Amino acid sequence: MKGTQLGEFEEVVLLSIAMLYDDAYSVAVLEALNGSLGRPLSLGVVHRTMQRLEEKKFVISRFGEASAERGGRRKRLFTVTVAGEHALREARRVRDALWNGISETAFGH
Repeated sequence: MKGTQLGEFEEVVLLSIAMLYDDAYSVAVLEALNGSLGRPLSLGVVHRTMQRLEEKKFVISRFGEASAERGGRRKRLFTVTVAGEHALREARRVRDALWNGISETAFGH
């Protein structure tokens, strides 16, 4: 199943794409992640991860309209696919099951 697993960083990028919904392009995802994770990330890392998610069929992309503020260039917008939603829900299910299995005394505070 290698190649279809969702890595930790891929998961947060995919969640950001879902959160941004119809305005998910690399710069917006980068800004959302920088705000959420509290650590600086490079645009290149985010862009490569979004490409990898598209290769895994977890997102699809399309080009938006050209805009003057972008010098006539079009944004590449990303949308979560059904497979991407399933991958996110499975990651959440696994994490929730693990968290629910931790006893109250496990951390010993």
